[in-house]
Amino acid sequence: MVIGKSPKRLAIYFFFDKAGIVDRFVPYFLEELKKCVSDLLIVSNGKLTENGEEILKKYGNLFVRDNVGFDVWAYKESLEYFGWEKLEQYDEVIMLNSTIMGPVYSFRETFDKMDKEDVDFWGLTKYFKHNADPSGCCKYGYIPDHIQSHFIACRRSLVKSEAFHEYWDTMPMINNYWEAVGKHEMIFTKHFEDLGFKSSVSVEMDDLRTYNGYPLMMCPTKLIRERRCPIFKRRMFFHDPKDFLSQTAGEQAGELYRYLETETSYDVDYIWETILRNYNHADIVKDLNLNYVFPEQYSNKDTCPEAVKKNKIVLVMHLYFEDLLEESLHYAKSMPKEADVYITTNSEAKKSAIEKVFADLECNHLEVRVIENRGRDVSSLLVGVRDIIMNYDIACFVHDKKTAQVLPGTAGAAFAYKCFENTLASRAFVENVIEAFDKNPRMGLLSPPEPNHGPFFTTIGREWRGSYELVKEVAGELHLTVPISEDKPPVAPYGTMFWFRPGAMKPLFDKEWKYTDFPEEPNKIDNTILHAIERIYPFVVQQAGFYPGIVMSDRQAGIEYGNLKFYLREYNTIMIENGIEHYHQYMCGALNERLQNYEDRDSLKGVLKRRFHNRVNAAKQRLWKG
Repeated sequence: MVIGKSPKRLAIYFFFDKAGIVDRFVPYFLEELKKCVSDLLIVSNGKLTENGEEILKKYGNLFVRDNVGFDVWAYKESLEYFGWEKLEQYDEVIMLNSTIMGPVYSFRETFDKMDKEDVDFWGLTKYFKHNADPSGCCKYGYIPDHIQSHFIACRRSLVKSEAFHEYWDTMPMINNYWEAVGKHEMIFTKHFEDLGFKSSVSVEMDDLRTYNGYPLMMCPTKLIRERRCPIFKRRMFFHDPKDFLSQTAGEQAGELYRYLETETSYDVDYIWETILRNYNHADIVKDLNLNYVFPEQYSNKDTCPEAVKKNKIVLVMHLYFEDLLEESLHYAKSMPKEADVYITTNSEAKKSAIEKVFADLECNHLEVRVIENRGRDVSSLLVGVRDIIMNYDIACFVHDKKTAQVLPGTAGAAFAYKCFENTLASRAFVENVIEAFDKNPRMGLLSPPEPNHGPFFTTIGREWRGSYELVKEVAGELHLTVPISEDKPPVAPYGTMFWFRPGAMKPLFDKEWKYTDFPEEPNKIDNTILHAIERIYPFVVQQAGFYPGIVMSDRQAGIEYGNLKFYLREYNTIMIENGIEHYHQYMCGALNERLQNYEDRDSLKGVLKRRFHNRVNAAKQRLWKG
């Protein structure tokens, strides 16, 4: 069936947001879609905010239903809302949802192309056959080739058929995500093709079958740049990193973002708005590779000074140890002379010593403040300079650090070294950091990489260090609503030295902290409010609509890469020597199984369980090797 001129189209757009908020990517999408359809029904699972309702009603009829049945039942009830007789008056009925963003190219281009196709239904992209059924409920027992359900256009020849009516009339209730996939998305294409209906997709991709089974997720830039794909998945920017790393080098989300930003007219701020509000920043930072490496020895002499001039910049230092004043001055000299410098300390005597040592520091304004010796560096920032911090566009916070409780002393000193060298490595490095904040308006926080040497090695893997519940408590006090999960690490400044945008910290500074909010000194207790605040910084900036990231100097990045490669090789060597060799996630799973089986290894149950797992693993190895 080929569509003639001026086709009559109905689009059923499924929308869901847990807070009922309509982000800006939705009206942009609908504005473009509306140019190509005659009627538009927007169906929302769950209540909308008043503003959300107003936005959606501008583009078509709005149907708000209970949040049950996922998108499948939203489509089913929408079809019932119209009735078959009315639906059959349309040349096409399109079912699409808000999991996709765009369009990057005009939808008119896609519709004009597909109008010439002699098909009964079509979509934008395809998912290729996979000989397994992860849903556990697909009637075929495997994933067949199928049009992805984020956009399926059904022509009249299909809509008026008894088979189509029966498909939707008998659709069972959908209770979870996997049922939505296994009982609808996976089967829709094959079900109707087996009945003699013809289908196609607008993005030519059959030649990618062996390249990847899910091209829209694993090589989206290729589809957009080379094949005029008009959309991309919102999930690109918060997808499970394990899945990405099993099929790519982890480059695809960042590559897509850069392409959209530099080669298209699509406003990438739409992406930030929706992902920062809804998803855990650990996944966002990993998928978008928000790790910044800046040169220590040179900066862009044309743009960096301009970024320094146009932004009000401040360095806040908390100094406690008089024997570290010269070292602290060395790092303070990395700041541009246009910056203001505020130093806090805990006694008048130390203030005098600081003023003497820092007397020749080139800066716009230097001020030393005496604060209470309670709350250490945290109270320095949240109480000691609270009155002035919001006057600045970009800020750096550091403090002297001995970590005296750690032996040998070189390990503690190395922690301080790592923090300082990745915040104030040199004047050129600092200029590059400032320019990055200036160029990236959604950048809110840059922290040095977490310590992972000596006694700090398990920081990676134990980032919360028992502070999770207290962080959640503080988050409640600050009215944070962004996702905080115990199984995802905060991208936080472990060591409390970092660069930040004060405006992004407003939720934290809006609370009028007092010195009495912090434990009395001497304090040697872990998991206090100090540790919670150290970990809550990235969630605060996320709540304000900004992202956290990691910052390193080029020299320090070389050290970090070498260290992490060494650690990884040590683990891999041991695993391989013990017969565990596969993709990363399978190796982790196999090791976990062995450790779980270890305790009952000599019991009959343990022996049988171990034999079973050995056979399964052997089969996996044979399958993997070809």
